Amino acid sequence: MKVALVGATGMVGQVMLKVLAERNFPLTELIPVASERSVGKQIEYNGSSYSVVGLQTAVEMKADVALFSAGGETSLEWAPKFAAAGTTVIDNSSAWRMDPTKKLVVPEINAGELTPEDKIIANPNCSTIQMLVALAPLQRNYGIERLVISTYQSITGTGVKAVQQLENEYAGEKGEMAYPYPIHRNAIPHCDVFQENGYTKEEMKLIQETHKILGDNEINVTATAVRIPVVGGHSESVNVQLKKDVSVADVQALLNESPGVVVQDNPDTNTYPMPIYAEGKNEVFVGRIRKDFSQENTLNMWIVSDNLRKGAATNTIQIAEFLNEKGWI
Repeated sequence: MKVALVGATGMVGQVMLKVLAERNFPLTELIPVASERSVGKQIEYNGSSYSVVGLQTAVEMKADVALFSAGGETSLEWAPKFAAAGTTVIDNSSAWRMDPTKKLVVPEINAGELTPEDKIIANPNCSTIQMLVALAPLQRNYGIERLVISTYQSITGTGVKAVQQLENEYAGEKGEMAYPYPIHRNAIPHCDVFQENGYTKEEMKLIQETHKILGDNEINVTATAVRIPVVGGHSESVNVQLKKDVSVADVQALLNESPGVVVQDNPDTNTYPMPIYAEGKNEVFVGRIRKDFSQENTLNMWIVSDNLRKGAATNTIQIAEFLNEKGWI
């Protein structure tokens, strides 16, 4: 099993290496891939050292699977070249997510849609993944009419530059800015770039990817995405209107039985999800489940997950695990 990791030196790439090792993914050869300025650098994995190679070299090495986390432009140019060489690509950028010819996959929800012919597979946006892991069981059992989403997103979703900005601001030092404003002691209602409709790309991803993954364009979805000075993971307040009435206890029981979900929901003991405890974990944590008394068949939920793990690296590797179990890579 030859595994190419494109973007191996980046923040998500480094987490992918950790997750591959933790989950004992059955690779026999690692091909770390990065931009030309990183070629020749050494990457440590499971006690061995590997040299970073460039993209063209990696294509020629004909990996069984390539895990991409290197940005949309790189994916658009290079994923087809890897696929043409017989490598299955699992891409963590936004490049292929809304392409009607590509599958957008959260393994707990729709891995069954994959076939051996799918050579470029899209990994959804981090905020979408964690939300739908929690909501897909409700969609299957009760149907979803409408979602009102507010996200509180970790700076790690922006990348190393944002982490450095926060650290500089903590220390009272000037430095390069990832955001147009300070992030320390602040909340910025601006994730990704604004669109003509007044929504940001991040907000539109939540809307469009929800429709594609759940296979239902009739669900009404609206979203507001906010960046906060947190490192451990993304948090989401989700108001979900169902097509049937359901009790809080039934939802808690359903989610307790759902793969990838951990229910943390006991107001008596102040038990609820928080990013400080989600960091470094692969599960999606759900709590504050309660009736919305202003609207029929409607619940409020609080959903938290490590955006670099389930929101990126872990979901990518779970797709690869599914393909391996099927004997397709």
